[in-house]
Amino acid sequence: MESACVLVPRRSTCLCRQRGELSPHQCASAPAQATASPAACYQELRRFPAVTHAALGSTAGGQTFLLYTECSRHDVPRHRLLRFSRHYSLQRTAGGLAVSRAALSAEFHNQLLSQDSPSGQHRAVLSRCPWQGHELLEVWGSSGRSHSVDLTALGKHGKVYAEGPFACLAWSHSEAQLLYVAEKSRPKPRPPGPWDVPGAARLVEEDEDEGEQFVYHEDWGEALSTRSVPVLCVLDLVSSRLSVLEDIPEHLSPGQALWSPDDRGVVFVGWWHEPFRLGLRSCSNRRSGIFHLDLASGYCELLSAECGATCSPRLSPDGRRLLYLEGTVGGPHRQCLRLRMLTWQTRQTVTVLEVVQEPTEAFAGIYTEELPPRCWAADSRRVVLSTPQRSRTDLLLVDTEAATVTNLTAESPEGCWELLTLQWDLLVATCSAPNSPPSLVVAVLPPAGQELPLCWVPVEDAPTVPGVTWKTLTVQPPCNGQSPTAHSTQAFEALLLSPPESMAPHPLVVCPHVNYRGSLGFGQASITSLLSRVGEQDVADTQLAVEQALHSEPLDPHRLALLAGSHGAFIALHLLAREPKRYQACALRSPVSNLPALLGTSDIPDWRYVSLGLPYSFERVPRAEEVATMLLRSPIAQVAQVQTPVLLCVGGRDRRVSPTQALELYRVLRAKGVPARLLWYPEGGHALTGVETEADVFGNCARWFLQHVGQPWRDRMGRHST
Repeated sequence: MESACVLVPRRSTCLCRQRGELSPHQCASAPAQATASPAACYQELRRFPAVTHAALGSTAGGQTFLLYTECSRHDVPRHRLLRFSRHYSLQRTAGGLAVSRAALSAEFHNQLLSQDSPSGQHRAVLSRCPWQGHELLEVWGSSGRSHSVDLTALGKHGKVYAEGPFACLAWSHSEAQLLYVAEKSRPKPRPPGPWDVPGAARLVEEDEDEGEQFVYHEDWGEALSTRSVPVLCVLDLVSSRLSVLEDIPEHLSPGQALWSPDDRGVVFVGWWHEPFRLGLRSCSNRRSGIFHLDLASGYCELLSAECGATCSPRLSPDGRRLLYLEGTVGGPHRQCLRLRMLTWQTRQTVTVLEVVQEPTEAFAGIYTEELPPRCWAADSRRVVLSTPQRSRTDLLLVDTEAATVTNLTAESPEGCWELLTLQWDLLVATCSAPNSPPSLVVAVLPPAGQELPLCWVPVEDAPTVPGVTWKTLTVQPPCNGQSPTAHSTQAFEALLLSPPESMAPHPLVVCPHVNYRGSLGFGQASITSLLSRVGEQDVADTQLAVEQALHSEPLDPHRLALLAGSHGAFIALHLLAREPKRYQACALRSPVSNLPALLGTSDIPDWRYVSLGLPYSFERVPRAEEVATMLLRSPIAQVAQVQTPVLLCVGGRDRRVSPTQALELYRVLRAKGVPARLLWYPEGGHALTGVETEADVFGNCARWFLQHVGQPWRDRMGRHST
């Protein structure tokens, strides 16, 4: 199979994955010479690093700044993630910014977290000692290392949370204390020794722990299986004293903490975990609140709404305003969020930006999972954030007093922007597109009212993938008399990646992505339109996008393939059953195939009800008619119609969609004589991440398509089929 077009029907999470993650379909759209070997193609596309962290430091005079970045890149031959730092000098001039390299790149090992102090004079680094496994918290400055504390040896808590929704590492304003989140220390049962006599008397404290060794401890689900009971910890750098904050209510799990303006308390997000925990990864609909804990009195105050879903508290530079995101508890796992702001002294809260039901050309709503760690401008009035806007991810500037929004990147050719940091009115961001890896850029934020046009200066530029172009297709659903609401006929979008026109007609690889009419970036009404219509509206939208592409683009209708994951795989399986002869090959990752079977195996059982328009409560037990409805909407119920060869890739540790879903599907396909192959990655989770795993999935998907899609059919005159 020569180079293929790639169609991604979506209502947008973003044009390409954040921080340069490579999506498997990019190989299919690379030029023919690059796809001769899937492994060579993968290594070529993986050589571009992703910027994962950035921090700015100011020198005397305030005209020269030091930019520190942390990057990562897959070292495929060695099956490891290569992590390294880069340093730059930014000089403010009359013409804008001048950028130069300040030092050579340097690899770093075993680092888990790093955070610069407010002045930029110190850097806190959390690392793990490779030979002992101990976690060390160190502070570095211009004179070298000033502090080093072995947190594990102190025994005050379990492992520090270095990533995920709870994680943080926050300096106090005085730069004398550090705040972070760790797992609560759990007593370890003493293993029996050879000197223990059966039936002999034991110490009282040993008797208290008897029978506790195999007690089940809940965790927070997919990708958070080691997160159960988080605690807030404070390290005093003056006294080297480590404290675990004890006054947080027991029904809350704290995270995303920062210091209050006077350093006398801490602000944190608290998630309710009673009566039991539901999966938190990629779920902004869990009940949570913004709290303030006074360190002197131990009083814990709720600052946000009683029954909301909040996250990302960000304090303004002047310490007067606290910004955060707020959504609705329950419903779809990702929603349009409102932007809220609290005045610290008065405790009065206002809504800066409300939930957008129907998008406008100027603003489609806020859908990001978190605000950038540093998002405030120096005037403590404006903030910058990145969020999906239709099929783009743009940078938006919000005036918190005027409640206005300015899209800073709407006119840029790149479709995916991410803000890394905003300090001293210097913006550091990455921009990318489906055919272009992330480039690091900087800009000066002009005064209020003069933000456009913004002049971006490249720091590290990444070349586009040669021979690949992309565009956005607008797809208009037909009017359905049974559902005359606005969202039932609202247009959605699909992205088309294409190789050179000279190679037409192209095969087409269709990549369904959550959720079409029902995905992010097009208003809350669009998101809720999918509820009760899963397996119908999303499938119909995908097929409509395919038909439009086949009619308007130079594509070969006899060589179509499906590449999808999770709910996208659910849609792909429905397509295979509905049109058994349409697609020649299918490759699926972590597929959803049997909805009722997920009720007792998924970390998000609530979605099984909500997706069908049914209410959910913690005490709910499924009724027979509800299980029957779920089964009728499941691809497994129509799998007898599938004829297309199917490749299945699953992770043995997937907590969101049990790998037994794919195993059941694999067995049924094999029994019917349909070509099927199952790849089982024992340590893989739902996203199938990891250097070796991602490379293997990519290569197997590419080879599956090369094997089953085949070469173009030509008639006796040598002409391509139409």
